[in-house]
Amino acid sequence: MKTTYAIVDIETTGTDPKSDRIIQFGCVLVENNKIVSRFATDINPMQPISKQIQNLTHISNKRVKKAPLFEDVAPIIYNLLENTVFVAHNIHFDYHFLNHELERCGMPPLKIPGIDTVELAQIFLPTEVSFRLGDLAESLGLEHDAPHQADSDAEVTAALLVYMEHIMKALPLVTMEKIAQLSTVTSMQTSEYIQSVVQEMRDNPQPLSANLEIVDGIALRKKEVKLFLEQHFAKPYPTTKKEKMALYQEKLTYRKEQSKLMNIIYRHFTTSEQKDLLVEASTGMGKTIGYLLPAHFLATPEKPVIISTVSILLQQQLINQDIPLLNTLLEQPIQATVVKSKNHYIDLQRFKATLNIPVQQKQYALYQMGILVWLTQTVTGDFDELNLVRLNHLLFQEIKHRGVENLAKSQALYKEDFLRHLYAQMKQSNVLIINHALLAQETQRQQQLIPNSPYLIIDEAHHLPDIMEQVSNLFIDTSAFQRKLGQFQDEGQLFDLIQLMVNQDYETSRLFQLYRDELTAIVEVQEDIFYEWSQTTGIREENIVTKDQREAVSRQCEKNIQRLLLYYEELLVLQEQLTTLMHRMNHSWLNRQRILFGDLLSFFDEMVRQYQLMDHWFSNWEENYVHFLAIYGNQRTVKLQLIDFDAAILPNTRWYERYEHILYIGGTLRVSGDRSYFAKKLGIPEAPLKVIPTTYDYAKQAQLFTLDKGIAIHDYDASEYAKYLANTLTTLLEDTKQPVLVLFTSHDILQKVYSRMHMKFLENGREILAQGMGGSREKLLKRFIQSNDSILFGADSFWEGVDLPGDSLQLLIVTRLPFENPERPMVKARQAYLEKQGINPFIQETIPKAALKLRQGLGRLIRSQEDKGTMIILDRRIVTTKYGKKMARALPKELPLQEASVEEIREATVQFLEKTKDLNENSTDSAKVFV
Repeated sequence: MKTTYAIVDIETTGTDPKSDRIIQFGCVLVENNKIVSRFATDINPMQPISKQIQNLTHISNKRVKKAPLFEDVAPIIYNLLENTVFVAHNIHFDYHFLNHELERCGMPPLKIPGIDTVELAQIFLPTEVSFRLGDLAESLGLEHDAPHQADSDAEVTAALLVYMEHIMKALPLVTMEKIAQLSTVTSMQTSEYIQSVVQEMRDNPQPLSANLEIVDGIALRKKEVKLFLEQHFAKPYPTTKKEKMALYQEKLTYRKEQSKLMNIIYRHFTTSEQKDLLVEASTGMGKTIGYLLPAHFLATPEKPVIISTVSILLQQQLINQDIPLLNTLLEQPIQATVVKSKNHYIDLQRFKATLNIPVQQKQYALYQMGILVWLTQTVTGDFDELNLVRLNHLLFQEIKHRGVENLAKSQALYKEDFLRHLYAQMKQSNVLIINHALLAQETQRQQQLIPNSPYLIIDEAHHLPDIMEQVSNLFIDTSAFQRKLGQFQDEGQLFDLIQLMVNQDYETSRLFQLYRDELTAIVEVQEDIFYEWSQTTGIREENIVTKDQREAVSRQCEKNIQRLLLYYEELLVLQEQLTTLMHRMNHSWLNRQRILFGDLLSFFDEMVRQYQLMDHWFSNWEENYVHFLAIYGNQRTVKLQLIDFDAAILPNTRWYERYEHILYIGGTLRVSGDRSYFAKKLGIPEAPLKVIPTTYDYAKQAQLFTLDKGIAIHDYDASEYAKYLANTLTTLLEDTKQPVLVLFTSHDILQKVYSRMHMKFLENGREILAQGMGGSREKLLKRFIQSNDSILFGADSFWEGVDLPGDSLQLLIVTRLPFENPERPMVKARQAYLEKQGINPFIQETIPKAALKLRQGLGRLIRSQEDKGTMIILDRRIVTTKYGKKMARALPKELPLQEASVEEIREATVQFLEKTKDLNENSTDSAKVFV
């Protein structure tokens, strides 16, 4: 019997079926993967449609005024859907809302089966960034003429269902059968639909794809270690313009500044006696190709070029865009591998164990099913391919890699292990791509991961000091630790299960019981110490602890501290003994037991870090360390943090000496009046800095404004200041139609301004996107880029590392000069530390740091020679104070700072951008690639 799928979408006045009403119904009938019928109608809700819904759906009150009531079309809809399978993107909303409306009109509720395409997409499109219907349509190239209109949404949902069924049928049968087993947790009859596809695949068996293999019941994409084949007759490095142009073959455009950068880098790596070289090169001048090309002529697997950058996005750009482009020109291709820490990769053995004894939890099973599909696609096993915002779900904690040494060599999946494959591929690569955090972690890592080399390139180098400090930070929350330990100690939980696993061996069982007792003793002594501490010091909340306070603790408290450190030392000895004994038993355990052992080893690692923190926090009182303490209300549990202000001093790290020549490159490595500012932060003050002239014509590409009249910010409280900003921004933006980025220095002010502005703008058809509201940074940026006139409020990370070229950003507003809050304890501590070093913190640290941030803000606006835009600074201190004027000098001198009223700035901005638009429309595109 033929199955008819009714793909349904409804638009409503709101989300509550008790008070809201349907304003549009759309349905597409599909049989045998083909659309056989369509039905759509507007519906008069007999209540006003809010401006927000009108702007979202483009369905106005006037439009629905003459439309039928739902009572009039309810019988038609009911008969249309009878004997079909109901399909919707988020079925819980459409199915239940529609049923509520049918019952309100005296019709019987629908009792037909239903399928949710959101859950199908989560399973069969596991690497998609977003599962919103519009985002999926754009990503998959599905036609979607009118998003948030029921007929268009139903049409694209139908196309999505057909697309996913093709994907399902192309998967190996073994994968689909396992997914069918796990799919019982899915909504309504989604599982039955999956099982029907599996049955059809059984009835029409297809051969396994040549690029797949079945190992231990799991279908995997075949992978191979690509051998590095050295071309012995490759051409030498092209030093002259003529030689470079011959190499480019008209695929790349010769650029004087880029060529200069290439030659500087090649000379540094081949003839310079200097270890360190800083190069400031503006974004958009082709700096990535600028360092890749000369590096290529030196790189071999024995002496690989190590490239460290700041983000996953930049790593992907290198591996997927820049290197493939360059390889079209080179006789000796660059063979690059992205290297990440082990917990970024899936452990196939541990994943297999989760399949054997499934956890009956919906999201757990959805992730399992998605991973089964992903394993037929990935050759890296890198979780980042799944595009998840975070990996803190239980499943990922269970299946993340713990290291090759913890694999069972006897299992079939051992040979297919992704981490083993990564290490083999690294040995055949002449370029290794890492990030700054991985580089910084080399100082803490027991076994070296990143190889020695003559060549290290640190891209986006201005991020390095902060990341070095973040990585060095040690932190513990003893309250969270106690909760975790309590869970592990509960009856039938991890420690009981481990105890059962080791009961067969008397010595191991005895040691593990001692281990549990030692943990209990540690918790008790921790509580005694910090209760005593809070009583004697008077500290009740967040504080920076001084050496004098540490030395003022009572004799009993000091005894407890020494006893605590002794317990930790005993605990670590027990951990080593248990690890050795349990590894010997590993071969006899079931897969699920190996997962439990992995969980125990993770806990062991956590206790090592905890001991390191406690030891350093109580014992290390050198001036560069800051001891942070926050005591909970019970006065027995605390948050401890140890911060090293010298963490960015490179000569102190383990990895610095491993590299003969290091290049630090970025767009903002200097400030006005102090070319060595960045080098001094890294502890290499003698390192030379070379500046590649910018390729931008700021006089033509940009405008820079500040207000001719403003407020004294410090005279206003937060609410008054937020009101002032909201009024000023509203005046500036209400008649502009360009995309706008508004940068804040405070999340609190950002949220206050957003709450004052967003409804008014939304009612007028313009969305304000705000950091911390409405999704991750990546999702906000994607929505911003897709919109023609959105306003994006951002703080922190939005000041830098945001690539919004072309028309994606034309107006940048800085609400306040980007100084750190001087009242924050950590900022105070840093300033005190600098003062002890004889450094004026405001002149030599605060102002340069804020000036760099201001330059980075401008870098969001102008990132290519084609970009045009206006930057507006709403803080008049930029012209009224000496330090403000000094910060202004850090901006391009070709970009004069103009003072004008809000109205004049708005008018000048509109005229400038309209003129730019006209010029762009009359220009022609170049056929060459600019990189």
